[in-house]
Amino acid sequence: MAHLFIKDIQPGRTLEDVYMVSQPVLRHTTKGDLYIAMFLSDKTGKANSRIWQATEQLYQSIPSEGFVRIRGKSELYQGNLQIIINEVDVVSPETVNLSDYMPRTEKNIGQMYQQVKEILATIQNADLKRLVDSFLADHELMKQFCTAPAAMSMHHAYLGGLLEHTLTMLQAAQALFPLYPKIQKDLVLAAIFLHDIAKTRELTYKICLSYTDTGQLLGHIVLGTQMIIQKADILALDGTPVPQPLLDSLMHIVVSHHGQYEFGSPKLPATPEAFMVSYLDNLDAKMNQTAALIENDAAEGHWTSYQKSLETRLYRNRVIEDLPAASESLAPYDR
Repeated sequence: MAHLFIKDIQPGRTLEDVYMVSQPVLRHTTKGDLYIAMFLSDKTGKANSRIWQATEQLYQSIPSEGFVRIRGKSELYQGNLQIIINEVDVVSPETVNLSDYMPRTEKNIGQMYQQVKEILATIQNADLKRLVDSFLADHELMKQFCTAPAAMSMHHAYLGGLLEHTLTMLQAAQALFPLYPKIQKDLVLAAIFLHDIAKTRELTYKICLSYTDTGQLLGHIVLGTQMIIQKADILALDGTPVPQPLLDSLMHIVVSHHGQYEFGSPKLPATPEAFMVSYLDNLDAKMNQTAALIENDAAEGHWTSYQKSLETRLYRNRVIEDLPAASESLAPYDR
């Protein structure tokens, strides 16, 4: 029987299927009864799930990440899809078609990576070029770079998402450079390439998206600066050190790219290049996030359910239907 994807589940439907489970938590109701809260997901989306009248034994049997066969019913709760589970059984990963469960970019990974390399090849500064090339020459790292998601859930949270996010930022920067001729272009391009490079170490995605222990303890900003320093140290040992002021400026962009302290950056942007990278990062993340919400949110009508991360509901009624798709107007190089 064909898998029923999360995005196709309508409220009020009886369910019996296999889904990826993550983040199970044992909680108490206001009356003191035990229940289990967790997420069920596949490549099309994620749904909050509940098992009422649960037991400690049942909770211990559910993996923190893995696959389960559930029997239950879907409902709409506060505008979002929720699945009430009546029965649950653990399923071995070897028995499922993983391509149904791991979300993946719809774009061609090989073509995107080639475009990234072509843009980075325009870097003129010899020191930055050597540093960037040292990352590109790390084939195992680049394999991970092309496969990794860009985030756990907020944006580009799918295989190939990091590559897609990085390429879009590089292309957006190239489009903006003529408007800001004093910007140090090479610094921006190198920083965009490296700003999220440590997502390859922060996240794991063998079964489902989750954090590594190192990722939880340090985060991708700290890990990213470590990776840059390690590559720079190797170049220095080879007799081609990156000048410290240039290295500091590059790492400043990486550590400040979240833009605000409360978003995880230990420093605020303090250079034009840092502001550009931070805003491009936020812009691409928001565009990806809103597009996914408009397409997949379960609420009916012209408005999505309230999105806590955006602090708003999204209006999804297209008031202009006859415009050509944006990709049709792009130059061949940008496609």
